[in-house]
Amino acid sequence: QVQLVESGGALVQPGGSLRLSCADSGSTFSDYSMGWYRQAPGKQREMVAVISSGGSTHYADSVKGRFTISRDNAKNTVYLQMNSLEPEDTAIYLCNANRRRFGKRYDYWGQGTQVTVSS
Repeated sequence: QVQLVESGGALVQPGGSLRLSCADSGSTFSDYSMGWYRQAPGKQREMVAVISSGGSTHYADSVKGRFTISRDNAKNTVYLQMNSLEPEDTAIYLCNANRRRFGKRYDYWGQGTQVTVSS
């Protein structure tokens, strides 16, 4: 069973940096693609960055060059390094794990961590 716990959210000034972590208590972390999504008040949830089980990454255009997703399979943890933060990055950031088995996609979500960018 996948259980995701995010941490690292905080209040930060524009231009600042944060590193989010998402730890999975399950035993098959390396089999999952992992991702960070965010949801701001009144807006739809959007993909921020994803990393496949093989380590390939993909980013939303709005965060390219500023955010970096990485994973440590030995620690069952995925990270999101966020630099040059902007007020528009303010949102709840949610961790996602997904995999396909027998043609069906399985998604798991964490509870989220709040990131607020404000002076």
